[in-house]
Amino acid sequence: MTSTSLPNSLIATLPGASYTDPGIFAQEQERIFETMWFCAARSSDLAKPGAFRTVDVGRESILITRARDNSVRAYFNVCRHRGAKLCVESSGEVKRAFQCPYHAWTYDLTGKLVAAPNLTKMPDVGRTEYGLANVATHEWLGYVWVCLAENPPSFEEEVIGDVVSRLGDAESIERYDIAGLSIGKRIVYDVKANWKLIIENFMECYHCATIHPELTEVLPEFADGFAAQYYVGHGAEFGGEVQGFTIDGSEGLDRIPGVAEEQDRRYYAITVKPQVFINLVPDHVIFHRMYPVAVDRTIVECDWLYLPHVVDSGKDVSRSVELFDRVNRQDFDACERTQPGMHSRMYAKGGVLVPSEHHIGAFHDWVQERLGARLPQ
Repeated sequence: MTSTSLPNSLIATLPGASYTDPGIFAQEQERIFETMWFCAARSSDLAKPGAFRTVDVGRESILITRARDNSVRAYFNVCRHRGAKLCVESSGEVKRAFQCPYHAWTYDLTGKLVAAPNLTKMPDVGRTEYGLANVATHEWLGYVWVCLAENPPSFEEEVIGDVVSRLGDAESIERYDIAGLSIGKRIVYDVKANWKLIIENFMECYHCATIHPELTEVLPEFADGFAAQYYVGHGAEFGGEVQGFTIDGSEGLDRIPGVAEEQDRRYYAITVKPQVFINLVPDHVIFHRMYPVAVDRTIVECDWLYLPHVVDSGKDVSRSVELFDRVNRQDFDACERTQPGMHSRMYAKGGVLVPSEHHIGAFHDWVQERLGARLPQ
């Protein structure tokens, strides 16, 4: 990606059109979000059989539910009769089946066609063959991941592999028992920016000293501009006077028992492509999921996860929530300020990355490779 016209310290970014062109966004939907494992929902959102969520993955609406055998199932949210959207609510619960509001074709929780007007007069219509179209699912870290590809890639290599590349092994994240934690707070952000700007922002800390005064008070090394993600296995250490990962550095909540001694008083940030951020601290986990909905708009759903007894007892989690909520809003504001500049003639050929941002160049290469193209050398 290096350009002969740039100083050795700088490398080129993607061009502005990568963040503004609806055609490029459509390619990303098709070749990234519709072919990779996509983190769709927290497993606890599907607490019992019949609970469901609908999620947009790329250009498709996906219906995720829990069947009576307690397994998680996912389907294209499309009636097999005339293509109407089967379930229009974003979440809810049904007793036994999903019924299309158009012609009342009805499907049970396993996707089987169980009823339709005059169906008994059509014995040649297969109940399974004309059932809902399945989508591959995988549960990990207490989240449901789906993949729309006909032949899904290896979850171990694609998803867990990203964590291993960041932390050095999978055991380091397993110590936080993320699947066993409970949601203490969920905030949904509507960000008027391209999804890649959000990822790029999360990956670097060159901006931390500028826009994150609260975060750099807790994590002083971030003021130097190098993000923790820059180094394999590295966790940013809390400041000497800092007691917990809170807005004022005061003591946090009960420490997750499995966290190793060397992980204590440290913050780890992980990017799992294409749309997940995981933030690990000793007493809680902050888990972001991005849902790109347009070339210049991204919904971000963020969960703050704590030990179950912390949530069940009603302990005050507001000081830890406020810290990263403030970081999120500072980051998303920066992304929204950047989005208009992507249209500028001054950014037609892109910008540059300084040395502490060079790992973003690898992300740009990955995007180009997924789209089947590369930046000119």
